[in-house]
Amino acid sequence: MRRAAAALLGFRVAYGGALLIAPGKVAGNRWLGAGARQPAATVALRGVGAREIALHGIALAELARGGPVRPYLAASFVGDLADIAATFSSREGLPSGSATATAAVAGGSAALTAAMAAGLEK
Repeated sequence: MRRAAAALLGFRVAYGGALLIAPGKVAGNRWLGAGARQPAATVALRGVGAREIALHGIALAELARGGPVRPYLAASFVGDLADIAATFSSREGLPSGSATATAAVAGGSAALTAAMAAGLEK
């Protein structure tokens, strides 16, 4: 379970890095559409990327040293739900199917994170 958690956390750090480096490309098309390439959107997307790196990077470090990981997984779960809520609240300005796709991806991530937290020792 700890290896699976490390893989999940590492993926989330990589995703955050991708958002920092190429926010419009990562979040464009299916999620935010052409608006993801606008300077104002890239500010917020890079903030999400930094959240992913910080939160999951710290969790990865805690996991490596045998420290508590569940609080970070709980924060990650809440972040995924916030992404879904934010997308649904602005869905009229987004590409068709974006809110549904976000619910599937972020919802799946939230479910996987919750399962990971439940499977890890206290």
